[in-house]
Amino acid sequence: MVTRIILGFIGLLLTFNVNAGPKIEHWKTSNGARVYYVSAPELPMLDLKVVFDAGSAQDQDLPGTALLTNAMLSEGAGGQSADQIATAFEDIGANFGNSSQRDMAQVSLRSLTAEPALSKALAMIETVLTKPDFPQDAFERLQKQVLLGLQAEKQSPSALASRAFYSNLYGDHPYASMPAGTTEVVTQLNTKTLNKFYKQYYVARNATVVLVGAIDQAKAKAIAEQLMAELPQGDMVNPLKSVSALTQAKQIDIAHPSQQTHIMMGQPGISRDDPDYFTLYVGNHILGGSGLVSQLSNEIREKRGLSYSTYSYFRPMHQQGPYQFGLQTRNDQAQQALEVMQATLQAFIINGPSDAELTAAKQNITGGFALRVDSNSKIADYLAMIGFYGLPLDYLETFKGKVSNVTVAQIKDAFARRVHPDKMITVMVGDKGE
Repeated sequence: MVTRIILGFIGLLLTFNVNAGPKIEHWKTSNGARVYYVSAPELPMLDLKVVFDAGSAQDQDLPGTALLTNAMLSEGAGGQSADQIATAFEDIGANFGNSSQRDMAQVSLRSLTAEPALSKALAMIETVLTKPDFPQDAFERLQKQVLLGLQAEKQSPSALASRAFYSNLYGDHPYASMPAGTTEVVTQLNTKTLNKFYKQYYVARNATVVLVGAIDQAKAKAIAEQLMAELPQGDMVNPLKSVSALTQAKQIDIAHPSQQTHIMMGQPGISRDDPDYFTLYVGNHILGGSGLVSQLSNEIREKRGLSYSTYSYFRPMHQQGPYQFGLQTRNDQAQQALEVMQATLQAFIINGPSDAELTAAKQNITGGFALRVDSNSKIADYLAMIGFYGLPLDYLETFKGKVSNVTVAQIKDAFARRVHPDKMITVMVGDKGE
């Protein structure tokens, strides 16, 4: 009984903290890395992320470089093998991770704050960050894995659709390439190429350090300095060029021997700091972002049974990420499903949502917000986004208020200005013979 009371009290305490918004502190290390820190003393854990502006958008003419560079960090560093690195983290109960996307590349650590576990975990992630060896045998193994994945894409309708969608949506913009690259380029990559990429982009001024956990600010500052000390100062990357607006509609049909047709439709959407972000986000939640209760799902699934699921979402990035629609349906009803999706979008732009739909959407978004920040790791994810994209420090505190202030008129205005059904890229991958 006593245990239940204590746990209940802790739950209430955490809920209060979430509703109030975590206090975010921000500074720079001595060599220019941006640091974002939240004190979370409830659990003796530290969640740490180091994010670099080193995603596939920096690949230039060698798509696949950013992904392989990031993957190689833990394959050998400071003279230690991948197995030794993994064992070092496992022996102290720490979790290490690394990943690469279009905009960013990152490494992450979750560790106990008790000593000597924390010191050992920090020493190892510092080694991975600052002393990667890029061993040849590990590179050849990862290169083979990527090439096998690229080969498997040819049998995947969704992968074929995604590649064609991004290529046609972005043209000569860096977002056009897939992070995994192409078979032709990945075959030509080597450790010298990856090492050059690492030295250019994995530098302090191009880094954002995130710390969330049971450490005080003095300890957080010491950790950030420790992690960045051995990295060269370097420079932030130059901003990506703007995304060109589409001037006309285009449909790409790809024949594939599948039982279902995969449909993707969209246009360049919004950047992460777009002034219309919250209005478009709430509006799209009603249109196609809220799962089975969205307008698209109602029209396509409930009324007509054309697809089990359909979706639409904005993917904001440094520059305009895609505003993407999609579904899968039987080959013989693909054209009908596409027409319903297009008609539903056009009707939403003209009519907007009803007052009841907007109220329900606000309640759904704000009511579920606490679950988005109910753990240190989730808060760390938000801090990484806030720091990387330069969002206001009060982003989490003001999120619910900005959602609640969105009106039907604002949604209609924003969608009319920003969404153009007559100028979208549409990709259909399926068996045209059926």
